[in-house]
Amino acid sequence: MKIKQQYKVREMAGEYVVIMQGKLGSDLTRIISLNESALYLWRAVEGKEFDVNHVADLLAEHYGIDDEVAQRDAARWIERLEECGLIE
Repeated sequence: MKIKQQYKVREMAGEYVVIMQGKLGSDLTRIISLNESALYLWRAVEGKEFDVNHVADLLAEHYGIDDEVAQRDAARWIERLEECGLIE
């Protein structure tokens, strides 16, 4: 899977949010805000293919958490991206 190219992270009022660039993005009906961990993962995989194992490895390495917790958190993060339609 991969984050869709039309979605970009921007800083707005001290928060990081996902926006859709281009003509279709001008009608914003919701804003997707990223916390520190979500932003780290987004930047680490943006423009690249990834899967739950890759994301879990990133979490375990960056935050020093065990594999079970990393797998669970990675799956949740990917699930949220899917719910928001941000990945293909």
